Formats: sequence, C-alpha cells, structure tokens
Amino acid sequence: MSVRELCTFSSLCERFSFTSTTSRVSKISTTSFSPQFPYRNSNSNLLPFFYLNSSSNLSCVEKSNLKLCRNRPKRVFRSCEREFLAQREEEEEEEVGDSDGVFDEETDYAVTDSFDIEEFEKEAKDAVREYAFSLSSELTIDVTNGQKQSGKKRRPKSSSKNIPDHLLPRVTIVGRPNVGKSALFNRLVGGNKAIVVDEPGVTRDRLYGRSFWGDHEFMVVDTGGVLTVSKSQANVMDELAITKTIGMDEIPLASREAAVARMPSMIERQATAAVEEASVIIFLVDGQAGLTAADMEIADWLRKNYSNKSIILAVNKCESPRKGIMQASEFWSLGFSPLPLSAVSGTGTGELLDVVCSELKKVEGVEIPSEEENYVPAIAIVGRPNVGKSSILNALLGEDRTIVSPISGTTRDAIDTEFTAPDGQKFRLIDTAGIRRRAAVASSGSTTEALSVNRAFRAIRRSDVVALVIEAIACITEQDCRIAERIEKEGKGCVIVVNKWDTIPNKDQKTATYYEQDVREKLRILDWAPIVYSTATTGNSVEKIIAAASMVEKERSRRLGTSILNQVIHEALAFKSPPRTRGGKRGRVYYSTQAAIRPPTFVFFVNDAKLFSETYRRYMEKQLRSDAGFSGTPIRLLWRSRRKTEKDGDLIAGRTANTSIQSPQAQRDRKILAAT
Repeated sequence: MSVRELCTFSSLCERFSFTSTTSRVSKISTTSFSPQFPYRNSNSNLLPFFYLNSSSNLSCVEKSNLKLCRNRPKRVFRSCEREFLAQREEEEEEEVGDSDGVFDEETDYAVTDSFDIEEFEKEAKDAVREYAFSLSSELTIDVTNGQKQSGKKRRPKSSSKNIPDHLLPRVTIVGRPNVGKSALFNRLVGGNKAIVVDEPGVTRDRLYGRSFWGDHEFMVVDTGGVLTVSKSQANVMDELAITKTIGMDEIPLASREAAVARMPSMIERQATAAVEEASVIIFLVDGQAGLTAADMEIADWLRKNYSNKSIILAVNKCESPRKGIMQASEFWSLGFSPLPLSAVSGTGTGELLDVVCSELKKVEGVEIPSEEENYVPAIAIVGRPNVGKSSILNALLGEDRTIVSPISGTTRDAIDTEFTAPDGQKFRLIDTAGIRRRAAVASSGSTTEALSVNRAFRAIRRSDVVALVIEAIACITEQDCRIAERIEKEGKGCVIVVNKWDTIPNKDQKTATYYEQDVREKLRILDWAPIVYSTATTGNSVEKIIAAASMVEKERSRRLGTSILNQVIHEALAFKSPPRTRGGKRGRVYYSTQAAIRPPTFVFFVNDAKLFSETYRRYMEKQLRSDAGFSGTPIRLLWRSRRKTEKDGDLIAGRTANTSIQSPQAQRDRKILAAT
C-alpha cells in the first residue's frame, strides 16, 4: 500500500479528520503533497493541524512547513507517525480518566453535546452569586472616627406609583444652621442620605430625596443654614466651620478670604432656589435653644416673599411630649402655628406629614414608564479635591446646581441630579466630595470629611459609570490610582476625564497622544477606559463626557450570545493553548457562558482551575476584549472546576466502553503503518 493510499484509508482518515474553525490561524493551504504526516519541530510539541476537505485531500495549516515535509526521508515520517499515534492514544486514555466530555484535539475545547447545558447555566449563576457575596464582604465601606452605621431599617418604597422625580411636588426644609434640618431630612426620606454631625454649616448644597405618606409621594429638599447679612466674616467662619488652611496651600491668602466671604451668599442662593421651587416649606427651629434673632429674620423673609406658599413651622428637638408643648409655645410670636417634633426619635413626624400632605395635590394623569424605560443610568463624578468635579456638573446642567469654590471640601454630600442628554437619554449625575488619602483624613480629625469620603464611596457603589476626574497639570497621582482600583473592584464602567486641559501650555496635535500614553502607563488597571479632555470652566468638550458614558453603559449592559462566546474562546485556545504542567497535565475548557451583565461576567468550566495561570487568564480577557468589544467596562472571568456527578460518572463509563471497543481498530491501523 502506497503512502497516498494509506492517507485515504477510511478508518485512518476518520482518526485524522479535524475541522478547524479558527480565524487566527493562517489560511489553510489547498496544496497537496506526499507524504502528508504530522511531524515535530523545536517550537511545538505536536504541530500541525490537519483537516479533510471535500476532495479527500489532506492539507497542512502552515505553508512555511511544506518544504520541510517534502525534503524529509520516508522513514523519518514513519517514526514520527508512530510517536504521534502513541502519544495521541495516551492523551485519549488520560482524557477518559480525568475529564467529563469529548474534546476538540485542535483547541483543547470540549464538545458540549455530551453535557447538560442547563446544569452549566445554573451552576454559572451560582458562581456569580458566590463571587458577588465575597466581593461585597471584601469591599466594605468604612465609617471612620469610631462612628457606626445606624441600624435603622429603611422605609419600604411605595409600590403603587413610580412617578419620575421631576414631576413630584417639592417639600423644602429651611432654617438657620444647626437646627436639625438634615436629621429631619433623613427621617422623612428613610436612611442616612444626608451627613448629620453636631456642628453648624455641614450642609451646603441642596439635597433631594423621595418620600411618601399614605397615597402621597413627594420630594424632600434639604438646604444649608440660612444666615443673615448682619454677620461679620469672622462670625460667619466660626458658624459655618470654614477652614482656610486644609487643602488650600497653593491658593493665595486673598483668594482664600474672598472665597470665604462668598460662601454664605452661595449657601443662601442654594436655599433660595430650593424655596422657590417648593410647594410646601417646612420652617425648622430649635426648641432647646429657643427663639433667636435669626429665626425672626428668616420668618419675616418667608412671610414677605413667599406668602403664596404653604409654610409649616416645626419646632425640633422636643424629645418629651410634655415639655415639647411648652417649648413650642415660645414660637407663636413668629406668626405661624408651631408643631413640636423630634427628628432623632421620630416623635411628632407623623403629625407633620399629615399637615404636609394636606397641602399637596395628588399627581394624576401621568403615564407610568415600564421597567426598562424607568431604568436611568447613574454617572458618579469622583476624584481628588479641587479637580473640578462640581464645575463639570454645573457645565453639564447649564446652571449653578452646586457650589463651586477654591475652598477644599466645599462639596460634602453626594448630590444627585437628573440630566437629559441631547439625544433624549436620561442620566442621574452624582457629584461627590473630593477623596483624599486615608492618612490625611485621619490626621485632620474632621468627622465631616470622613463621612463625605464615605458618601463618595457609596456613590461609586450605586452608580453604573464613574467619571474619574484628574487634573491635567498634576496628571496621575498615587491617590488617583487608589480610586481607580476601587472603581475596578466595584465592577463599574469608567471614563477618565482630564479636566483643566486649557492649563497645559504649548499644546499641539501630538500633545493629547503623548498625554494618553502617560495616562495608560501610570493607570494600567484602567487601560480599557476611554479618555476625554475637557475644560469645565468654559464648557469645552464637557458634552463628550456624556457621550462616552453612554457608550460605556451600552457596552456594560451588552450580553454576548453563548454560541459567539464559545467561538471566541475556541479561537483563543487554538491560537494559544493552556500551558502544560511538569506532570504533563493541561487545562481543558468544557464550556463557557456569560452569566451576568453590569459588569459582563463570564464563567469558564474547566477540568482544574489551578491549571490556568494568571498570565493565561489575562490573555483570555485580552482576547475577549479584542474580539467581542466591552470597551470602558471591566470584565469578570470566573474559572470553575467541574465537579463530577453521577451522570458524569455514567458518561465516563460509557466513553470508556466505547474506547475499549474501538481499540482493536486502532491497533490494526498501527500494524498497517508499520507494514508500509
């Protein structure tokens, strides 16, 4: 029997008929040559991949190896073929004993016909659930300075209506500093959304939160303490706890004093804007401190300018019901009917809500959006202090939504604002406080700053896309890298915003390219995030931030089909197989599926997860990104060692029996080869 007749022998062709669907391997040559046997070289253990085409001619993948095959003696090919068959039989026996399925010899990928796909999918969801639980326990948000989170349960959300925020009536809380406005806000909203510290001037921007009572649903607005113009600058600084030293070393003293002088007017402007859009105004006073001149001036201001609105006088810090009536009687002189309550214990808040709802009109005739339409992606704007986060928010909204000042730590609460893009897509923008190093926060001894950083980390957790703002002159700092690590661990999409781009001198066409290379090199953990250059003070290129965030959110919510995913993994394994251990074992991929989105999470079922090194896992992630996209979002790859069940045991037993039946045919093939 000639070599060509031997190659077209039916049983032997079945053993060497491989179908390659890889796109990374070079095009398969149709050139026929003789003899056509696999051979060894110094670079690969078992090189070429053969397939049987329609004309029953075997062809080799690598064209560059054709000359080597033509020039080799026949006996070399025969000896190589014997070694090839022997080694292949050993691998088949190893697969029967150690694996749970049938493999494609080219790519070390399992043929899924013998597996229960539903069982794989169920186990993948369990793996994602276990990983999410372990990650949430690892990424605990610390509440520093010895404060513990309140154990109060949040009030259940109203299930009857789901009205958009901008259509709900507003209930604004106003008063002088340190009367308990934020504590009452948390009580009405349910939770610890606003920072509550026993010091004046903590709240500066207006803070919104949904609340409901009975059939009524409304928005509660928390404001900063309203001050009078009769206060001197020194008294204002003491009353608002404004510092001129922390985080302001590079700012001239004159600029510091000017910023401090403007701070009270900025806070009052925010409170005035909240009062003007309110349907009901809750005028809050301190029952323990008694009536003050500031309370009388605020009452006159409300009576003169907002007499057309419903004004409710609430006397806070009335812990005892008996003493509360006596404490509230002192405030009759303001011209309003006082209502005693305690925001901390909740005493009297029910009566307050009854009065508030009696003044509100029910929102009717509103089309309730579906669950998909009601989903609004959240974009958190985070970064170090004084990098321009609040300026970016104001530039996007086209209004002074938050206070912008060179004073470090101006923004304290996480400010949520609805925003509609030019294409009609809705977003929820979250402005956060600047995140300094933990050691710097601890050394300052400021409880307010510690809680502000806590709110910033919470904003990252409840967001979908994070806009990491860096300063163009400073570029990437160590603190930026720490924030980036947090974003990646939380699994959030990210857009790197290089703000204050106008401060870079002598820019040309290559400046952005060189700057991007520097950012990619220093911030390797976010090498998949897009970069946007903007100047918030002039509004230059701020709209690109929303466009990039919209693209990232779409990629983060995209689900890859199982067939496409397995094809991508099939090609990646064909291009680079998992490395072998010293004992000769190699990792096998049985099945892969995308088990979750936001972020995209893929589960790989393998024979042993330990056989896949960290380097190979990074390679697989890189191939997924290059073939399937997912720009701007992290990818989770979970490697699951396949657990053997009774069904798998029966499958292995059946495959063992089939192998023993086919073994005489393999022996006859080897005898024919030896005879030729």
